[in-house]
Amino acid sequence: MLRLEIGAARASLDVALTVGDGECVALAGPSGAGKTTVLQTVAGLFRPQRGVVACGSSVWLDTAAGVFVAPERRRCGYVFQDYALFPHLSAWRNVAYGISGDERRTRAHAYLERFGLEARADAKPAELSGGERQRVALARALARGPEVLLLDEPLSALDPRTRAAAARELLAVLHETGVPSLLVTHDFAEAAQFGDRVGVLDGGSVVQLGTAAELSARPASAFVADFTGAVVLTGVASAGRDGLTSVALDGGGTIVSTDAASGPVGASLYPWEVVLEAGSAPSSAQNHLVAEVVSITEIGGRARVGLLAGQPLVAEVTVASVRALALSPGVRVTATWKAAATRLTPR
Repeated sequence: MLRLEIGAARASLDVALTVGDGECVALAGPSGAGKTTVLQTVAGLFRPQRGVVACGSSVWLDTAAGVFVAPERRRCGYVFQDYALFPHLSAWRNVAYGISGDERRTRAHAYLERFGLEARADAKPAELSGGERQRVALARALARGPEVLLLDEPLSALDPRTRAAAARELLAVLHETGVPSLLVTHDFAEAAQFGDRVGVLDGGSVVQLGTAAELSARPASAFVADFTGAVVLTGVASAGRDGLTSVALDGGGTIVSTDAASGPVGASLYPWEVVLEAGSAPSSAQNHLVAEVVSITEIGGRARVGLLAGQPLVAEVTVASVRALALSPGVRVTATWKAAATRLTPR
């Protein structure tokens, strides 16, 4: 088990977190939120003003007691964002770096074989693909028998073609290690893919921690809702009819929600919950806003339709729907969705 409590002036960091054995916690947040500083603190590469880092029964940092274990004495497997492989060393020598004893070469080759890289053992990093470099970095991190695995945006350096395969390999590694894993990313979808739990960092603090499904279904703030990919509309909530909450939107229009709230709120909904209907005739749905199409972005068989309805709105529909509704910039439509799909958070 990994336990950390960190306070640092850098990024105004104030984080308390426990990661269980075999669990992966993904910390997600925008640039500058302090994600990498958390990893560096665990690894001993950054010394905070105050904090405790404990792994199992070993205390690696306790600023109040004057304890600071040097980085080389902490059994951390660290996969850096750019992999940080030594360019002058072969793949097997990169993996063997930091391993002592007569078996270092055998052990390094065994880990390369595990990742399907035995044939590339003598290749240097410049001769490897992005996916191969990632696997070498993972092999190096695991070869030391780490007590904690730290991953700093492990897929960010990969091109889209290699990312899917590398993600599958990384997931398999995380499930096999049995040690606490801490992964940081700026991408909520990536955090949801890898993290048993996801912590959203905002202003140097974990503002919400839970499964990705919990964060999506019940965001604690408009920031979390926006970060998870929801559209956030602002307005003022008050009691409505039939036990619903009515929200008078900034910029015009009214919507309703099954959530209870009062006063200024952020109303969040996900693009795939929005249905588009032709024209501007009133809809029978509980929520309907007349909107103008601003943009259409097709990805595979889906399309993200950017809308303006007093505030920006996004709908995700099939490409067939785009064709059937003859959507194009400037066309007016009615965006509809259910009251139960509208989540309200105070602002």
